[in-house]
Amino acid sequence: MEKPTCKALHAIVFPVPYQGHINPAINLAIKLASKGITVTFIHTQYVHQTLTQIHHNTQVDFFSEARKSGLDIRYSTISDGFPMDFDRGLHFDVFWESLLREFPARVDEFIGNMIRVDPYSTFFLVVDTFFSWSAAVARKNELVNVSFWTQPALALSIGYHLDLLSLNGHFPTKDNVEEEITYLPGIEAINTKDLMPYLKESEKTTKANFVSIKAYEEVKKADFILCNTVQELEFQALSALNLKQPTYAVGPVNFIRDSTVSPPITKSLWAESDCGKWLESKRPGSVLYVSFGSLAQISAQEIQEIAYGLLLSEVNFIWIVRADIVSFDKAHALPDGFEDDAKDKGLIVPWCDQIKVLSNPAVGVFLTHCGWNSIVESIWCGVPMICLPFIYDQPTNRKLIVEDLNVGINLLDGVSVHREEVAEKIKNLMSEPVGMRLRQQVDKAKIILHNAIEVNGSSDRNLEQFIQDLKNKIGS
Repeated sequence: MEKPTCKALHAIVFPVPYQGHINPAINLAIKLASKGITVTFIHTQYVHQTLTQIHHNTQVDFFSEARKSGLDIRYSTISDGFPMDFDRGLHFDVFWESLLREFPARVDEFIGNMIRVDPYSTFFLVVDTFFSWSAAVARKNELVNVSFWTQPALALSIGYHLDLLSLNGHFPTKDNVEEEITYLPGIEAINTKDLMPYLKESEKTTKANFVSIKAYEEVKKADFILCNTVQELEFQALSALNLKQPTYAVGPVNFIRDSTVSPPITKSLWAESDCGKWLESKRPGSVLYVSFGSLAQISAQEIQEIAYGLLLSEVNFIWIVRADIVSFDKAHALPDGFEDDAKDKGLIVPWCDQIKVLSNPAVGVFLTHCGWNSIVESIWCGVPMICLPFIYDQPTNRKLIVEDLNVGINLLDGVSVHREEVAEKIKNLMSEPVGMRLRQQVDKAKIILHNAIEVNGSSDRNLEQFIQDLKNKIGS
């Protein structure tokens, strides 16, 4: 009897429609394609249109370039069920209610059509963990379900063990109560103040709480979990998760070894903002880079105090102030006359290529909101951090980089932002004694990250092991 032909592996990648989730998913798609796997990357039509308007190089252009480099990456879009002019940020609850209840039917139909037109491929799903419908859709279409966690393993391990937190009276977390937790597998100790804010008692009726709790429940049904972290940095947490189900540290996916394809950034914005030329005029290590992602998470008062703190510190700085957020554009958020007062000390721009800025020798410190992508990029470039977390996983990430990895310091000792403290912390870290100690620590972590994605590095080995385990599961 003739042996059946082995079908080619084909990954269907669904990112959550936010920039902090999209970029890691794109880079994971490249990594999978570089291993010989066909990839179809799916954006919602709204995200596609938004990115096309913001960026001169669209996602379609980017994936076309990937194919020219020999990678089999395909691109498609799907409706999220809302008209283009629907404000998804303003109506967050309505939007996410639909993403979890109505959107899966569209995904199911989309995947069914893919399977029908390509009987020669073996499809599997790679879906952001916060899309909690992936297990049901995968089961219906008889596909392997791979959950992609874009945050550190520490945050995943906390959410994975909500039953233990609940049993010990720490979930929901009591507001304004600080207690040490020492019973979570893979986590030596963590204070309740460092748990994700959506786990708090005051947040238990919010949509963010519902979406997250549902994600932590459903991730346990995944066949495999891929984490955008590095094994050496979070060994204990990853080991504990691996005892529950197959979990692979494949990060930092933000960076791709020896690839001719770069992530889709907007080169024109780098030129327009003139960051590169400005940085060339500054001495090494003299510039503070400031970026909080979306300023929508920061109050106007906090922005004002940070601005005055920058002036008091008298350091050179680049501050990314998102001009695309209407209610928090430069004219409304920054103090009157701030740009004139900053003069040649400060450069205020709406956007830039963050990795190019962080890798510039002039940049010595990063003042960050502790988004995981920003943290990974800062460590990759060897830049210590000043931490001002706000929402989601950011307070938990702060704990990891300040207390566990020792590559950053806290901006606040209290609960509110004051300009004098901002100036003091900035000058403290930009100075030699404290700055030198942290730079030595971040250089060690930088080497770990760079080594992880090299041939036979931990993340490269883990990705190879995942693919082998995936083939074995499909074969069985």
